[in-house]
Amino acid sequence: MLDTRVLVLNKSWVAVNVASAKRALVMLYQGQARVVHPADYAIYDFEDWCDLSQLDIVTGNGNPRVIHTPALKIVLPEIIILSMFNGFIRREVQFSRRNIFVRDQHRCQYCGKRFAKNELSLDHVIPRSRGGRETWDNLVSACLHCNVKKGNRTPEEANMRLIHKPRKPVWLPRFGSPLEKDEMHSWKRFLKTHR
Repeated sequence: MLDTRVLVLNKSWVAVNVASAKRALVMLYQGQARVVHPADYAIYDFEDWCDLSQLDIVTGNGNPRVIHTPALKIVLPEIIILSMFNGFIRREVQFSRRNIFVRDQHRCQYCGKRFAKNELSLDHVIPRSRGGRETWDNLVSACLHCNVKKGNRTPEEANMRLIHKPRKPVWLPRFGSPLEKDEMHSWKRFLKTHR
């Protein structure tokens, strides 16, 4: 539960990071950040957020984003705004074997089965011998069996259909982590994503 992701805004309301709920609560408690309410974007310090969290209108029926302490319940924030920092954290998406596996959710893009990373390989959709390059659009995760079966052919020639067309992943700006399809609706106001 405390690993739940929280969007972090700088003082100018610009998204600069994603933190764990645990880290967000520590920053709130220390006065380094405040909670941004997901409905009306009102700002709350730690004490006020704890008071608001006691109201059933905030927690709702069985809200999964609630933690309980011996004394009270606390709704885990979806968005926090930093009290002091007004800069940016710049990170570029690194093109790597690991990130291709993450993009493909550790699934072979031919048979659809999920594998451990040591059981996956990278396959060039257009083989290197035919000018295929090492790009987001030409590399996919493949199990060893499917990679050998495809060989030095295109998927069409091998009669093997790709589950997903490879492309550069949609990333949270400056964060280096993928944006999940079911990411919180309240984040969308602060994020520019292009699919």
